[in-house]
Amino acid sequence: MKYSIDKKEKYAVFQLAEENLNSILAPQLKSELVIFANEGVRNLIFDLSQVQYVDSSGLSAILTANRLWKPLGSFILTGVTHPSVKKLIEISRLDSVLSIIPTVEESIEFVFMEELEREINAEDGDQAPADH
Repeated sequence: MKYSIDKKEKYAVFQLAEENLNSILAPQLKSELVIFANEGVRNLIFDLSQVQYVDSSGLSAILTANRLWKPLGSFILTGVTHPSVKKLIEISRLDSVLSIIPTVEESIEFVFMEELEREINAEDGDQAPADH
């Protein structure tokens, strides 16, 4: 499986450098994602811009990533540009479950916005009076 990962302080961009995200690649992809989650990558931007075909195993890997990152921070799908990939995501109604943002740049801005929101909410939680 070919991919690149660009790790920054607040996020990592995982770009899958494959045309097909299918049953052959999905198990290996899931393993890599578990490793990144365990390494403490808080926000993952998953770039599908080079992917032209996704099957149900590929969707399962994407959903696994979404589930892994829920407690950590944000999971963002970007680069969903190929018509067959876009159509599969829409048909399976994953566009209502996943955070899908058009570009990596916009995804990075989204991560910073969500991080800021989490920090503000954490501060509000610290200052809230205790109800006993």
